[in-house]
Amino acid sequence: MVQTRVFGNALKRLHANQKRDLDAAIRELVANPDLGEQKKGELAFLRVYKFKMVNQLTLLGYSYEEDAVVLYLLVLGAHENFYRDVRRGG
Repeated sequence: MVQTRVFGNALKRLHANQKRDLDAAIRELVANPDLGEQKKGELAFLRVYKFKMVNQLTLLGYSYEEDAVVLYLLVLGAHENFYRDVRRGG
């Protein structure tokens, strides 16, 4: 797995119970990277997986390489301003 600086910064702000939920979501993505929704247009590079983190809907933006087991963790956050922030590069 590779994580961006933006994702790493978001990860540092999480509490232990939030990290547990995130770890479970990442394990699901490693097992099946196609779970997330493929975006279109200028965000075509992005897949978004929606999951509950401490009873709050959270979006995990990622991409992956099919021929290798490499998951790129790009961005993490609530729905509010998620796509706007992705377009701006974090």
